Amino acid sequence: MLMHRLLARLWHMLSGRVQWRVARIRHRTFLVYVAGIVRDDQGRVLLLRHRLWPQYRAWGLPGGYVNAGERLEDAVAREIQEETALEVAVKGPPLHLASGFRWRVEAYYEATVTGGRIDLETAEILEARWFALDDLPTGMSVPVRRWLSTLDEQH
Repeated sequence: MLMHRLLARLWHMLSGRVQWRVARIRHRTFLVYVAGIVRDDQGRVLLLRHRLWPQYRAWGLPGGYVNAGERLEDAVAREIQEETALEVAVKGPPLHLASGFRWRVEAYYEATVTGGRIDLETAEILEARWFALDDLPTGMSVPVRRWLSTLDEQH
């Protein structure tokens, strides 16, 4: 008990920056993945066929990992712009959160096209297509496919 009190006192004496660094060393860290649900005027969702993903789940939403210090919404807009050249306005809060992965947590946001036209970043993206929610491609993650197919039911 005395040891716990001494550690608590020492902890409070440390600056926030030092506390944060100690916590980072003590706890395993993970990546934050964000993706955008971008729809056209017919309600179809934009999916990308990714070059670096396995063939059985190559189709997915535009997205990627959040940089340190970056807001989630800004990361969604940046990733969509990097992969497709589209400019978007991201709406919050997230439509879906997924966790329980070993190294990652995922946040899915709705995004509306505000400018640009599709011009793919071909090092990562092979193809971009608009899909109706009831006609999603087979080569995509089953959980994401299942969740996307229920989007209209949620609103």
